[in-house]
Amino acid sequence: MRCPKCTSIEDKVVDSRISKEGNTIRRRRECAECGHRFTTVELLVRDGIVVIKRDGRREDFDREKLIRAIRHACHKRPIDAEQLSMLVDDVLDALEATYESEIPSQAIGDAVMQRLRKIDQVAYVRFASVYKEFRDVTGFVDEIKGMKKSE
Repeated sequence: MRCPKCTSIEDKVVDSRISKEGNTIRRRRECAECGHRFTTVELLVRDGIVVIKRDGRREDFDREKLIRAIRHACHKRPIDAEQLSMLVDDVLDALEATYESEIPSQAIGDAVMQRLRKIDQVAYVRFASVYKEFRDVTGFVDEIKGMKKSE
């Protein structure tokens, strides 16, 4: 790992911690050249997941793209980065248990909405507005009415 201060590749791991979910490892490192301490995170890479888009196209799954979409829906809401990461991990675990290597984008969107609805209703409606492609205010109203009925 390259030191962010002096760019040396010589370092030693001072501390390692596994996340609560068990899919990331946080490592505290110290540069052997300059003594600067920095943190790295190892993340489980899910190989070979392909998303089947609505129009039939296939593209490699991009975790960061999904996080950006959810983060956008959660803008200025009381949801922290760890909650978002846990939500995405939960979605991926559930989908990998159901699908092999190809996952329909609709299944991803539905799984995200199901979990967002429990965490923050405003973020849920924001995500749903893009995912369900509301064309006018009626779509919003219908979605909110549906939320109230299911409570």
